[in-house]
Amino acid sequence: MGRTMEWAGREKHMGGIPRKIVFLAVGAFAKAAAALLNTTSVHNADTLIHLVRSRPPDVPLLTISNHMSTLDDPLIWGFKGFPSLDAKLARWVLAAEDICFKNSLLIFLDLSLVKLCGFDRLFVGSDLAQIITSSSPAQKVCKCIPITRGAGIYQEHMNEALQCLNNGAWCLVASVITNESISYRFPEGKVSQEDAPIKRLKWGTASLIVRAHVTPIVLPMIHCGFEEVMPENYFLERSHPFPLCNKEIKIIIGEPIELDIPKMRQLAISMHRDLSFSSSGWPFISPYGLDEAAQRCLYSTISEQIQTAMEGLRIFGRSFLK
Repeated sequence: MGRTMEWAGREKHMGGIPRKIVFLAVGAFAKAAAALLNTTSVHNADTLIHLVRSRPPDVPLLTISNHMSTLDDPLIWGFKGFPSLDAKLARWVLAAEDICFKNSLLIFLDLSLVKLCGFDRLFVGSDLAQIITSSSPAQKVCKCIPITRGAGIYQEHMNEALQCLNNGAWCLVASVITNESISYRFPEGKVSQEDAPIKRLKWGTASLIVRAHVTPIVLPMIHCGFEEVMPENYFLERSHPFPLCNKEIKIIIGEPIELDIPKMRQLAISMHRDLSFSSSGWPFISPYGLDEAAQRCLYSTISEQIQTAMEGLRIFGRSFLK
């Protein structure tokens, strides 16, 4: 049903009521879990709040974070002062299609919050009731973009994320990887709960930055504590079924990463001739003259710069946590 109800995720469908209801419920849940049931400390929160609320018109925002639990998003937005109840300001997030759009437990976590408030009973027999009792449409309403693992950085769904950026929207990519596997929201169907150095990033994030009509503001983030709120392998190698209480959550927000894309693009074009690789048949990016070799060089350079910034935040976070 998900592909036949994509209209459910459109911002202005039914006056935006479905999306507003979902974000009211999920946002309230995030506020309760992060600010009431647990203790959350945020470094440099004003930078994120300012960029979410007041960045220049039509300039996209791309936040990049690590990934510690299945509920990092939306709980990370529940800290005091953040507009987590505002559907219009909310992020788009890239999510593994085979987990987020098919896993009944994750769907339940989203939809049960709405049903708990009784919103599903208010619209019995309507399009809204159909959305609330469905899976993939509800994820669309939650501003989730499905990513098919293994389909590459030029898959159809990445174009959806690119379109969001081209519309000036805010996108979240939890793109830190471990064990050389991609991690958008759910890498390999699991998360990494270890405090380890930031390893090589996949190139999907860099490709979005390069292909966006307006270079997005790239804001790195690091967080910890969600591995205690939603521990993996809690019992019989299964994660805890609901968030735990009385834990400490720490969120470290960096400064926007300065990326001189035109200069980096020209450097990649001049250097790519020395690359040796097996072609994946990537499309030629015009009008900049970026063939696959130049793209690989450019995406690698951007990813390394993001990796360095995030590792710096991780190291800084150790002192922040004391």
